[in-house]
Amino acid sequence: MVFSWLHLAIVLFLLGGLLFAVGPLILAVLLGPKAKGGDLGMSFECGMKPYGSSWVKWGISYYCYALIFLAFDVDVLYLFPVATVYGSTEGWLPFVKVFIFLFVLAVSIVYFWAKGVFTWPRRINQ
Repeated sequence: MVFSWLHLAIVLFLLGGLLFAVGPLILAVLLGPKAKGGDLGMSFECGMKPYGSSWVKWGISYYCYALIFLAFDVDVLYLFPVATVYGSTEGWLPFVKVFIFLFVLAVSIVYFWAKGVFTWPRRINQ
């Protein structure tokens, strides 16, 4: 096997990439402050000292909205590759498949709306 300029470039770029990835971590360990004790082990949010327990009870409606968002976000994410390929297809079959997919999405939105999932409750008794 002959070692060419291309092989040298690949090795140099690999070493450069590793240096850019690992270099800041090594510099942070070597040059960073070495403080111990105090508030170092305490969690904080936005530079403010916490008060109370970190185990706060959240309403279930936050989780419902998060799950619905994830479900519809993943469904819409599937539409991007379909829209990309749709221009190169022929016939009515791809259109019917996309229409069925969008119809199922629309029916699920109507179902969730009818069940009252999108209404924000004032208080949930637990």
